[in-house]
Amino acid sequence: MDRVDCVVIGAGVVGLAVARRLAQAGREVIVLEEAEAIGTVTSSRNSEVIHAGIYYRAGSWMARMCVSGKHALYRYCGERGIPHKNCGKLIVATNAKETEKLQSIKAHAEANGVLDMQLLPGEAARALEPALACDAALLSPSTGIIDSHAYMLSLRGEAEEAGAAFAFHTPLIRAKAEGGTIEIEAGGEAPMTLQCGLLVNAAGLSATTVARHIDGMPIDRIPPAYLAKGNYFSCNARAPFSHLIYPVPEPGGLGVHLTLDMAGQARFGPDVEWIETIDYEVDPSRAERFYPAIRKYWPTLPDGALMPSYSGIRPKIVPPAVATQDFLMQGPRDHGVAGLVNLFGIESPGLTSSLAIADHVAELAEI
Repeated sequence: MDRVDCVVIGAGVVGLAVARRLAQAGREVIVLEEAEAIGTVTSSRNSEVIHAGIYYRAGSWMARMCVSGKHALYRYCGERGIPHKNCGKLIVATNAKETEKLQSIKAHAEANGVLDMQLLPGEAARALEPALACDAALLSPSTGIIDSHAYMLSLRGEAEEAGAAFAFHTPLIRAKAEGGTIEIEAGGEAPMTLQCGLLVNAAGLSATTVARHIDGMPIDRIPPAYLAKGNYFSCNARAPFSHLIYPVPEPGGLGVHLTLDMAGQARFGPDVEWIETIDYEVDPSRAERFYPAIRKYWPTLPDGALMPSYSGIRPKIVPPAVATQDFLMQGPRDHGVAGLVNLFGIESPGLTSSLAIADHVAELAEI
């Protein structure tokens, strides 16, 4: 039986960042991916926003990973010429009641280490974005956007340069942890059996399923899995904005926000649709809820401008009734299985946090 130092399950953005980090630390790494290419699931179905770290619970893994990951990601992209834009974000209040909330949002962001937030009166916000309707706004200068595929290609290239190997069309069938070694059986057209000293479960939507296929992993340490679909709509009218535009958050979500791609095209979303099975179809009728929400801050949005675009699914580990979740990153001290690291519930801001998560995995693996 072949033996390898490290196996990473999942070639999404987090799995790629982990593989790169481990390989650059001198570890022998194989990445198993059941799809045909890198980043085909959650990593290619998000808003491509570099998040500042504003809303997450103070002290949470999400807040800590996002803030440190943001700085690392901007540095990474700048050094390598990865397409990205530090365009900034406006959180807009459209009435006096919402304006009152801006100060507490700013204070919360500062508790997370986001120290560059700026309160703007309506006139100053409209000077930045003349088409905006608002009473006041909060400017987040460190929010941005990224070409996520170019980023993932770079991570893969650097991982391979450091010696990592990738096996696509290779799903995990089962694994067995015993005596400090993990034995892996993988399927696909070229089935393989491997032994490794370190197994990193970075399988995203499938992370809980993968964990259940590891003999020796305590079942009570595996969280339940829920699926929260986010639908996006594109706009056939050119949106007159250069910043990302977010409404003041409402109970249960961040509202319908306007993000931009690298070409300056606007998209709206994601909303939250709890589903039982994976389905990426976007229901055109959901646009009816988007129009009134968007027109609060962009009143001249034309009728019929919204078109179904794409959807993504958040790997939730809390049920709909629970408003927030946190990343759940388990090492051997958490579950008692030597050589196993599980990454559960890595939803947004997973892309922004990817380099910081990779560093944390290295710590959990005691590199």
